[in-house]
Amino acid sequence: MKFFKLTMFLLLGSLWIFPLSLAASPPLILQLKDQARVVDQWLTLRLERVLPEIMRRENMDMWIVACREYSEDPVYNTLAPATSFAARRLILLVFYDKGKDGMERLTISRYGIGDLYQQVWDPDKTDPWSCLTKVVAQRNPRRIGINEADEFAFGDGLSASLKKKVMDALGSQYASRIHSAEKLAVGWLEQRIPEELEVYPHIVSIAHFIIAEAFSNRVITPGITTTEDVVWWMRERIQSLGLGTWFQPDVDIQRQKSEGEKEKEAKVIRRGDLLHCDMGITYLRLNTDTQELAYVLKEGEEEAPEGLKRALRMGNRLQDILTGEMKEGRSGNEILESALSKAKAEGLDASIYTHPLGFHGHGAGPIIGLWDQQQGVPGRGDYPLYKNTCHSIELSVKTLLPEWNGQEVVIALEQDAVFGEGGAHYLDGRQTAFHLIK
Repeated sequence: MKFFKLTMFLLLGSLWIFPLSLAASPPLILQLKDQARVVDQWLTLRLERVLPEIMRRENMDMWIVACREYSEDPVYNTLAPATSFAARRLILLVFYDKGKDGMERLTISRYGIGDLYQQVWDPDKTDPWSCLTKVVAQRNPRRIGINEADEFAFGDGLSASLKKKVMDALGSQYASRIHSAEKLAVGWLEQRIPEELEVYPHIVSIAHFIIAEAFSNRVITPGITTTEDVVWWMRERIQSLGLGTWFQPDVDIQRQKSEGEKEKEAKVIRRGDLLHCDMGITYLRLNTDTQELAYVLKEGEEEAPEGLKRALRMGNRLQDILTGEMKEGRSGNEILESALSKAKAEGLDASIYTHPLGFHGHGAGPIIGLWDQQQGVPGRGDYPLYKNTCHSIELSVKTLLPEWNGQEVVIALEQDAVFGEGGAHYLDGRQTAFHLIK
């Protein structure tokens, strides 16, 4: 509880959360020192709560994470303190479940990894692999997890050379006890604790603010500004706020077709355009992924055409269908099939490609369709949905727009949600009306 109170003191003491419609500037961001403190507090709680739960769920007594500098395992940075930027030569993390006596967190590394891990190697007396041999033999685990996997990259971080060294260190006695830690790695990454979920809506609100600012006359002058201008404005804005991004933002245009328009002219934002963006930020080690839409008003217009507003309502309806099908224990493929079937029954030309969200933008957990795999995704789509996980509700609908002479438009939406008690709900709401650019 003291960690939770301190986290909230830092957040509420360092920023003022207010309605975005009234905001002249984005919600303030914590200073780097305070960010590191929050990240480390959350890591402590995760190691105490999440790791034992997931190891026991996956029936693992021991988990060995081995990696080298600049070839870090995908889970390494989520297990390391905020000020650890690399594995520093070689690092071995060993987690051992002692049952009622708690969880041991050991490290075999020259430089250590902070107070959360017990350093068990003396470089002046032995080599790291002999130390690993001793650590394992002293504990005699029944099942040992290592990070090699067929489906999820998150559980496949052990290199071929390091696997050989691990196997040699364990010897024939323990080789038969080695198992893939794929689902353990995925479970560790996808599970969110209450303290993270308390703050995640604020992180998503920052992303929403940046998009609202980008899709306004503060950034866009019709007839002059290009989509590329807006993309780089987003990058600069994200960086100026002290945030990171995990992909290059994207801005594109849909407009009524006209004869003789040149490719270069097509990138200039004009009145009557439907704009679409895709942007993700990284803050406190958590990621967002958001797609929203804007309409550039023609002279004399005060709102978007009715056909576009109807199309957006269809996109919102598809969101409702999908989140309604998200039920604990269902696989991503089962959710996809059920949601697409209901959408088809309602006459929606739908496509669903929803993914988990958290420590990674395209995160660990069940894939609910890919844009090019609407029949299901073998392997990653067979993974079940667990509570207290976050997902980017990403999808699109196609429809014909009367105001554009029956031309097809695509309403592509993406909003971040948490799945927990009571089903899925959006972390900071969703778009139900277009951003309007005058």
